[in-house]
Amino acid sequence: MKEKLDLLPGSLDLLVLHTLASMGPMHGYGIARRIEQVGADTLILNQGTIYAALVRLLQRKWIEAEWGTSENYRRARYYSITARGKRQLASETETWQRMADLVKRVLDAAL
Repeated sequence: MKEKLDLLPGSLDLLVLHTLASMGPMHGYGIARRIEQVGADTLILNQGTIYAALVRLLQRKWIEAEWGTSENYRRARYYSITARGKRQLASETETWQRMADLVKRVLDAAL
């Protein structure tokens, strides 16, 4: 069985922004489950982690929220990415891609 991965600093914000950009408005639980699903369950997000990220993203105005009704007819807060958040997502995606390329080059050179 594979070991669960720890998040790298700053990566959760990128994952949340990307999830909202690709999936549209979602509630916090749905965002966490989607990230876990796409990550083939190699990452487990607890409620405290995801909601702290959502508060941080709200404060930075990268996402916005409104109340709605969930699939099981409960009141839930739905989050969506803002224009400012889309710009941040593009910037962070480029930075992460550059870093991943650098790490790959270094690892390939070490062989």
